[in-house]
Amino acid sequence: MMNKDFDTFMSQLQETNQTLDFFCDFNKIVQNVNDIKLSLCMLNSLIGAPNLRKAVETIWHRDRTAFDVMEILIAVRDRGNKKVIDTKGRCVPLSSFFFDIDGVMEYLESTGLAEVLQQQKIKDLVDYVFGIETGLDSNARKNRSGHVMERMIARIFTTNNISFRQEVYSSEWPEITNVLGDDEKRFDFVVQENGTTYLIEVNFYNSGGGSKLNEVARSYSEIAPKINAVNGFEFVWITDGIGWRSAKNKLQKAYGIIPSIYNLTNIADFLEVLLKTN
Repeated sequence: MMNKDFDTFMSQLQETNQTLDFFCDFNKIVQNVNDIKLSLCMLNSLIGAPNLRKAVETIWHRDRTAFDVMEILIAVRDRGNKKVIDTKGRCVPLSSFFFDIDGVMEYLESTGLAEVLQQQKIKDLVDYVFGIETGLDSNARKNRSGHVMERMIARIFTTNNISFRQEVYSSEWPEITNVLGDDEKRFDFVVQENGTTYLIEVNFYNSGGGSKLNEVARSYSEIAPKINAVNGFEFVWITDGIGWRSAKNKLQKAYGIIPSIYNLTNIADFLEVLLKTN
């Protein structure tokens, strides 16, 4: 059992768990650009065109589907669901502007793209869209943040040659199902070492969210004693983040109930437990 010192635990909580690869998923960005690269290359002929409508007509007669990617030129990616008001005051799907040449021209002129293209403020649409995709990808950071902690813990386990499984359901063990009842629980990690099956939850909170944090602490405080009462099983909670400062009392209560609570600073203590007979 770990040497429990709650004040030390609180002092170790980190402001962020974001590594440099958190900010942009360049593999996804490159893939998104490559998926429409041929169309963008065709649309490049609009840049600096002395007669924009004629240039649009040339592309249209060669491959009208090239215009289907034009939503991304105004940083919209919605698979045809976005609706806007056209010059006649009608609410129409954004994609409807690409049904004919007049619609394409209205789109270019009303968005301001016509001026941008004719004045050559953009040199290459492929590079331009790469920048747009990078900006849109930053909006996905919230979705990525929920997985950053899991990736960190997986990396730590892998580095230390600890075998693990991820996203494992409690129904795998009848004895755990018996103590937890009908509610099926999914554990972030499962590690089996030293004759013990460690059922592990991990999370990180860099900002306060009182009710959510309180519920997490309460929930784990309830299931930990039940799991630990089953021979050969132990519940482990790895959590971090200064968001816990807003729910310190709840965390302190859980800290007194759950024997194995770790953060990113003292996770080495847990590794020592796992590796002691390896």
